[in-house]
Amino acid sequence: MQLIQLLIDGIASGCIYGLVALGFVLIYKATETINFAQGDILMLGAFVAYSLIGILGMDYLTGFALTVLIIAVFGFFLDAVVVRQIIGQPAFATVMLTIGLGFIFRGFASIYWGTDIFSFSTPFSGKITEFNGLIISYVNLSIIVGTAVLMFALYFFFTFSKIGVAMRASSENQLAAYYMGIPVKFIFSLIWSISAGVAAVAGVLLAPITLVDTSISLIGLKAFAAAVLGGFGSIPGAIVGGIIIGIVEQLCGTYENYLFEGVREISAYLVLILTLIIYPRGLFSDKAEVKKV
Repeated sequence: MQLIQLLIDGIASGCIYGLVALGFVLIYKATETINFAQGDILMLGAFVAYSLIGILGMDYLTGFALTVLIIAVFGFFLDAVVVRQIIGQPAFATVMLTIGLGFIFRGFASIYWGTDIFSFSTPFSGKITEFNGLIISYVNLSIIVGTAVLMFALYFFFTFSKIGVAMRASSENQLAAYYMGIPVKFIFSLIWSISAGVAAVAGVLLAPITLVDTSISLIGLKAFAAAVLGGFGSIPGAIVGGIIIGIVEQLCGTYENYLFEGVREISAYLVLILTLIIYPRGLFSDKAEVKKV
């Protein structure tokens, strides 16, 4: 029974890692660049939600939706105004740019909101349900259900909408998409927008568990491990990798006495290292080559 309880808790935390990893994958799949500021965008989403719900007293669902919209628009202009300026430069330039942006976002959050730990009320806070001896918190349920709903929404968007199909075409072959009249650069900004919106969803769902402060941006590092484990370029792999990381963390934390002290904190990175050594392509790797404009 304890194992099932750990699996449920691990899946919930793993869904957060998976959502952030999904942001990594969406951008990489389309542009072959990695946004190392993804965890910091999650942090901004949590702070914006705190401002709307905790300070302004906005309804939770309204504040949730507005937060995702604000961060999605921010992600769009982040690409259009900043990232697009280094197109054609070595990949290392994008890596350094996004790392630098992450430091800027954290510094801005510390200046504007301060360094205290904040919280805001949600419909799920403090509520639990019991089922055959299992204790399941409503917060964990909201994370799992929210992740499932978002995945289905993204699936239908990329499969059936014209913009979604254009995004898939651009990620598969940028040059062919450009020749077919698809505005590839605009599509890339939309992908950054969706990636940022997904990170905002993760930030709002995570806030009741970890509370809101600048340190939650470090989740991006664990999410990167999840993206590598799932295989960079694979959308299902991002979620599966996140869930695996979450479960491993829970197991390591519970059975720490049988391993070594502090193993929970480094378990995600141990999984990352083992994946790179044993199976560097990841579980669901996508070898499709992207032709650039």
